[in-house]
Amino acid sequence: MNRVSNPIIAVSACLLGQAVRYDGKHKYTSLIAEELAKYCHLIPICPEVEIGLGIPRDKIQLTQVGNEVRVLKVTDRQSDVTHSLTDLAAQFLKQHQLSGLVLQDKSPSCGIKNVKLFSEEGVQIGISSGVFAATIRQLQPNLRIVQASQLQSQNDVEVFVSCL
Repeated sequence: MNRVSNPIIAVSACLLGQAVRYDGKHKYTSLIAEELAKYCHLIPICPEVEIGLGIPRDKIQLTQVGNEVRVLKVTDRQSDVTHSLTDLAAQFLKQHQLSGLVLQDKSPSCGIKNVKLFSEEGVQIGISSGVFAATIRQLQPNLRIVQASQLQSQNDVEVFVSCL
C-alpha cells in the first residue's frame, strides 16, 4: 500500500514501545506496532507527556468531584490536569485527519469505560473513561476508537482496518 493513502491512526505511544508510562516503562505490543503499521500510518500520542507530566511521574486518577469527573494527581489532589487533557484532545483532532485511534486500556487519559473512578476520599466508586479518550469521542463520535485489548489477533487488526 502507498503510505500516503493509508489511514492515519493515533496510537498510545507506550504501545509502540516508547517508555512514556508513569513508571518510565512501555507496553510494546508487536501486533499494533508492526502489523497495524502495515495497513496504517501510525501517529504516537501520550496525552500525559504531551501536557507536560514527566517520565517517570506521579500517578493520576479519575476522581468524582461534585458532578464532574476530574483528573487529579494521586499525591497532590490540588493538581488537576483535566482541562489540559481536554484541550489537548481538541488540538490533536485539529492537527490530524485521523481515521481512528488505538488507546491503552485502563489509563486515566486513554481508557474507554474501563478506568477506575475514585471518590475525593480515594475510595473506588465506579468505572469511567479516560478524559482524553472521552473528549475525542465527544468531539468526533463517529471516529473509530478501540482499546489495545481489542486487538489480540491478526484478524482483529484486519477487522479494525476494514471498518475505517
